[in-house]
Amino acid sequence: MTDATSTTTVNTETIASRIATDVDVAICGAGPVGQMLALLLARRGMDARRIALIDAKSIEQAMQDARSIALSYGSRQLLESAGAWPVTATEIHQIHVSRRGHFGRTLIDCKEYGLPALGYVARYGKLVEPLHAALQRAGVDVRRPLQVAAVNESADMATLSLADGSSLSAAVVVQAEGGTFNDQAEKSRRHDYQQTAVIAHVTVSTPILQRAFERFTEQGPLALLPQEDGYALVWCVRPDTAAELLALDDEAFRNALQNAFGERLGQILTAGRRFTYPLGLNAQAQAGARIVTIGNAAQTLHPVAGQGLNLGLRDAAVLSRLLTETPLSLAAPEAIAARLQEFIRQRGSDRAATIRITDSMARAFAGSADGSLPQTLLAAGLGALDLVRPAKKLLAEQMMFGWR
Repeated sequence: MTDATSTTTVNTETIASRIATDVDVAICGAGPVGQMLALLLARRGMDARRIALIDAKSIEQAMQDARSIALSYGSRQLLESAGAWPVTATEIHQIHVSRRGHFGRTLIDCKEYGLPALGYVARYGKLVEPLHAALQRAGVDVRRPLQVAAVNESADMATLSLADGSSLSAAVVVQAEGGTFNDQAEKSRRHDYQQTAVIAHVTVSTPILQRAFERFTEQGPLALLPQEDGYALVWCVRPDTAAELLALDDEAFRNALQNAFGERLGQILTAGRRFTYPLGLNAQAQAGARIVTIGNAAQTLHPVAGQGLNLGLRDAAVLSRLLTETPLSLAAPEAIAARLQEFIRQRGSDRAATIRITDSMARAFAGSADGSLPQTLLAAGLGALDLVRPAKKLLAEQMMFGWR
């Protein structure tokens, strides 16, 4: 009698839970991290119709976004597992890291690790495209363009108020829309590096195929990432310098870039339209009873070493596994809250290590005078990496795979 009563109670609770929420998981933000999470949830067995993916931009707007992004080899593996590879991208086989005006340098080569590539450089829109196609094949409920006006959390559910006047209830809400550093609410760990990234597409006279360059200058890192017919430039400088670089004509800008980077790639031939954005660290691991943040919504990083998106994709992989261990409709409120806290715990080491590496590199330049001791030590460390192979391997593996 007791067993039968218990079974009836569980079944009743299950049905009630199904009726209580419109979906199991609502994801706010359909960038690559939000898309990846939705795909992995469906591939791990969650009913795709019970996953809602919401974004303020139309898919056409997202696909037309020409920003350059760096993908690690580990991110390729995750995209493959989600059915969203191949991506139109340029392979990186080598990364040359150096300090302007110093002998210290290191060269990381994919052959040292038995991999076909260290990473890839893709246009944002070209990454979104296969992810969107995979979502359509899976049957995930994608709602865009649609703005999320507010999210309210209770013990039983989380409710989204949408800009079209409707609402949506979910067992779990995932915040995956981070925005840029200067637009974000302040998190517990925040630092304004007083740096601005100048980005553009450049071509050179003697390109080295599939080799990326990370060059540390007096004001910050300067990256040239192989892409299509040239290189994606990410040049981190002080805000006043960024304003000056934007004001230069094309020839003067090419000369300034040539002076900062040197002649490892010959002459800078062309530089496309320039854009800027402010740089800062803004991070906090957040999870409540029903709401959790991932990707850029949880940690906005300095672009040195290009780790922001890769870290977010690893967030999505871990969260998808935890949310599909057992059906959310069968889980008590305290069990759901425990899963979200377990996500924070499992992601702690990878997040902390990646933040520590990027923050240390950025601060060596952003917070130090030109030629200061921190800058000198970093330059010496670059040279030492080629001599201390275990340290080089550890750094390379963190950049390629993180602490998964």
